[in-house]
Amino acid sequence: MSQTPTATPYGTLPPASPVSARKPISLPRLNEMRARGEKIAMLTAYDATFAAVADAAGVECILVGDSLGMVCQGLASTVGVSLETMRYHVESVARGLQRVQGTSWIIGDLPFGSYHASREEALRSASVLMQAGAHMVKLEGGGWTTETVRFLVERGIPVCAHLGLTPQTVHALGGYRVQGRGDESANQLRQHALDLQDAGASMLVLEMVPEALSTTLTQALERCHTIGIGAGKGTAGQVLVMHDMLGVNLGKTPKFVRNFMHGSSSVQDSIASYVKAVKDGSFPVNTEHAW
Repeated sequence: MSQTPTATPYGTLPPASPVSARKPISLPRLNEMRARGEKIAMLTAYDATFAAVADAAGVECILVGDSLGMVCQGLASTVGVSLETMRYHVESVARGLQRVQGTSWIIGDLPFGSYHASREEALRSASVLMQAGAHMVKLEGGGWTTETVRFLVERGIPVCAHLGLTPQTVHALGGYRVQGRGDESANQLRQHALDLQDAGASMLVLEMVPEALSTTLTQALERCHTIGIGAGKGTAGQVLVMHDMLGVNLGKTPKFVRNFMHGSSSVQDSIASYVKAVKDGSFPVNTEHAW
């Protein structure tokens, strides 16, 4: 792989670092990582340059999240993000990785209203993001989404599910609250997770779920990689919104987030510090005390 920086009219994209001399990330590669106990580092990115920087810093999975509605567009929630907006940003990220021969796995969020009406609608929406360069699509919720996941997976589209705090339905949940507390809520979340795995979901984001529950789910889900955000360190990997971990979010930063720019000399250095902290288990710490 080339180690030469890529010149652009706006500056220079980072060269491939030793960590990005890896083989392209794929589902089999992620399975290998889990088998040897290596944590998965995931981070959001929404444009070509930051995607290239994240890749060079060692991030395995780049989530083009509908969180861009809040951090890039200034919206109050993710609900207003359109499928066309998601297509544009997935395409931008994919181009950035192509420019530097990046190896990260790209996950594109299916935005609110793009997969709710029918499985066929979900397929059309997922096809848009896959054609834009995503390797996997993500959708929120359990129960009714199970058959949608099965429908997509049967047609060759890898799916990442998302349980716990699901931002697209934050109003129905009563706000940004921890999910899975109490036996009834925990049992429902556990059943939804198992059903989504059985439907073929290869990955599952657990957001703001008690650490004991997310750890138990991780152990129970043998074919589905759990990725935590505010869910403790017992998951198979971690994800953060890039703007949060850089300390530049316009909104309220969750207490469980660490500002990795502190003590770092550059954005790439801060992302590399995040990757290292995920790998060695020093992040997250005391998640439940940070809610």
